[in-house]
Amino acid sequence: MGWDIVLIVNEQRFVRRYSLIYTLIISAILLAPLSIYIKHKLDLQEIKTEVELKSIQSHIIKAMDAFGDHPDEVFVFPRFQRYASGLYRKSFTPVYTRIEEPLPSFMPGYHARGSNRYLISALPSGKYFESDYLVTRTPISFASVLLEASVIAFGIITLILLLSFYFLQSFSLPFKRVNEKLDAFIKESMHEINTPLSIINVNIDLFDSIHGKNRYFDRIKSATKSLATIYNDMDYLIKQNRVEYPDEEIDFNQFVHQRVEYFELVGQLKDIRLEFQAHTEAKIRFNPTKLQRIVDNTLSNAVKFSPKHSQIEVRLQKEENGDVALIVRDFGEGIRHPEKILEGYYRENETKSGFGIGMKIVKSILEETGVQLQIDSTPGEGTTFTYRFPPQCVVSATKRL
Repeated sequence: MGWDIVLIVNEQRFVRRYSLIYTLIISAILLAPLSIYIKHKLDLQEIKTEVELKSIQSHIIKAMDAFGDHPDEVFVFPRFQRYASGLYRKSFTPVYTRIEEPLPSFMPGYHARGSNRYLISALPSGKYFESDYLVTRTPISFASVLLEASVIAFGIITLILLLSFYFLQSFSLPFKRVNEKLDAFIKESMHEINTPLSIINVNIDLFDSIHGKNRYFDRIKSATKSLATIYNDMDYLIKQNRVEYPDEEIDFNQFVHQRVEYFELVGQLKDIRLEFQAHTEAKIRFNPTKLQRIVDNTLSNAVKFSPKHSQIEVRLQKEENGDVALIVRDFGEGIRHPEKILEGYYRENETKSGFGIGMKIVKSILEETGVQLQIDSTPGEGTTFTYRFPPQCVVSATKRL
């Protein structure tokens, strides 16, 4: 399973993902004390505002006390730019006030409502203009505290992100070098595998044309076709994130018919008959390489898990909603866990050959293209794979009579 490293590890994705994870974790740890610091600063702001309100009230009381010595004069109530004050009776009806809104409370003390802060203080009964309470109000702003907290938090997160990215980038360098070497090795190996496979097939065809069919050579050619399917899977995985696969207009009937013919020889070794029925003439817009991976992996698995002397039905039909459905049905041992069949490297029967990557490739293609797969299986009776190609993939589809 050494191929797993090359096909899964992406250094840049690794660095970005874990830099973000480490940043979030460490930021959460470091920002916890910052939240305590912010709360402390907010509390200090509240205390400062309460002290200021008390100072204003003290100034007003001193002015009223000073006025008591000059009863024949007109008292001018002190006014302040940021503060509004008022005198109230026991029922909290105003004697004089510059506070226009209703009071937040009828209890002495420091009170908050929205962005305003109020200080209600009891006065000696009947001493100051028949009033019982002095109320002072001022707006409060936490903008400076929040700005300071935002700057600190941004600095912490930025520093942690940069450090995480730097250290993880350095940490991933050995993986990158190993990946590059392993990648180069697999590319060379894939090339070396393809060459002898081609030579074997060509020479078998030449032998058949000269000496006629030979069942032993048929077995060899069937084996090379199975190897070619694995080779094509590996080649697709290696190129998946590096090569763009453009869509083309494909004669679906002809394409599926060719792939069925390709696997007929593989099926003959087990006396398995592949039957293709086309109930529609369909053309689709799809990438041939991706379509071949879907069809080949499905047919290969159908042959692999079918018993001797059985058959595989391949059907192409148009659905009522405009989808074109490719249906592959075998009469093999069935699948106990259909929901797991698309998981990477899952093999339900470990005695069968293969790496378990074929259906993982199919799953990635289905997710990219929007093709829907339905798997119906009954253990001991067989399995049906139904691929539904949506209308956006269908160029034309007409039912056959």
